[in-house]
Amino acid sequence: MSDPRIHHCCTFRIGDACFALPADGVVEVLRGGGLARVPLAPEGVRGLVHLRGRIVPVVDPAAQLGVSRVAPERATHLVIALQDDWYGLVIDEMLDVVEIPADRVEQAATPTTESSGDALIGVFAAPDRLVHLLDPQRMIHSLTRLRPQAPERQGVSHGRS
Repeated sequence: MSDPRIHHCCTFRIGDACFALPADGVVEVLRGGGLARVPLAPEGVRGLVHLRGRIVPVVDPAAQLGVSRVAPERATHLVIALQDDWYGLVIDEMLDVVEIPADRVEQAATPTTESSGDALIGVFAAPDRLVHLLDPQRMIHSLTRLRPQAPERQGVSHGRS
């Protein structure tokens, strides 16, 4: 049985920032590989990848997290599981699996609106960097939300009757 006072997290880098997700939700780390583009996909969805019989949507959380970066030569995808679905996150570098004491995590302020920070649940001051702990459910929900649909065209038909 795991100690509830310790968070077991996978850490990764996007741009110059370090982030962490619960390790028990991480399925795999994929390096390289092509994505199948998806026309009319939500803005956060970069494409799809086929992984062991599953079609996995790949999302890029950089903009949502307020991180700028130079596009990596070969993308790395951190595949996470939420309930029965898998999602790939575009990251710059996989770091370590770490244990973070729950009592050393500074809780993030509760956002008043759906903002870029709504996936951030806390920050941990590691000896060498700040680690931003993320809620994968909130992050994926925000990134995969469908764009508002364009209103249907109304008007007169110009065809012959």
